[in-house]
Amino acid sequence: MVFTLGKDWQVEPIAGDTGTAFMGTNKEEKLFLKQNTSPFLAALAIEEITPRLVWAKRLVSGDTITAQEWKNGRSLHKSEMTQKSVAELLHRIHHLPVLKKILGQIGGKTVTPFELLNQYFRGLNPQLRSHPLLKDVANRLRSKQPNFARSNYEVCHGDLNHKNWLLSDHNQLYLVDWESALIADPALDLSMLMYHYVPRENWQEWLTSYYALGGEELPPDLEARVHWYVLMRLLLNVKDAYERGRFHEMNQDIIKLSQVLNEQSLL
Repeated sequence: MVFTLGKDWQVEPIAGDTGTAFMGTNKEEKLFLKQNTSPFLAALAIEEITPRLVWAKRLVSGDTITAQEWKNGRSLHKSEMTQKSVAELLHRIHHLPVLKKILGQIGGKTVTPFELLNQYFRGLNPQLRSHPLLKDVANRLRSKQPNFARSNYEVCHGDLNHKNWLLSDHNQLYLVDWESALIADPALDLSMLMYHYVPRENWQEWLTSYYALGGEELPPDLEARVHWYVLMRLLLNVKDAYERGRFHEMNQDIIKLSQVLNEQSLL
């Protein structure tokens, strides 16, 4: 994508991104530019969950460009994902009614366990449908869907990869890249965090601390819900890898499914 901000600006793509993020610089200012980002960004910036939104413009092509304050900093390391600051920011996101209201108003999706299962089965290749392990896991998930009221659903980021957490040079933590935002059971977000970054033996301690931030006790069904979403995400990963022809990744995820199921079968 080619665009200009004016004669005094230089716009360069950010290496390693998907081609939608740019750095805009002039003599006195530097901005983070993003193509066609969610209108939800404005609410996130007001709450200081993402860096400050400077402006948004619609181009002649119909594309939109948003400009955010450039923050010097770095992504979190995997080992830093268990820090209290991560839990605090995620807990705040999950408990801000204004975010849920705004995301709903702009057409944000509400995703239930039933809809995730439908997503998996929709167009599923017969080879995957008949695979013994995948079939077993899918049947377990279908029969043990979390019984969590939709009225308690909250805004979820949907992709809590450690690279999406930005720690500025002034020690301000942000969560960026909200293209996968949805309204869902918070256990969906927590499942990714638990599976990828928290040792299994520390799940209960981490989750207990997370709920204590709001003066709440750990819900008795939470670990089962987290476990359900871990397995669901892995099933979806298997399907996605198969459809893209990435069979090594698919087999690795099948192995992970078996391991998760054997570690502690809550289903």
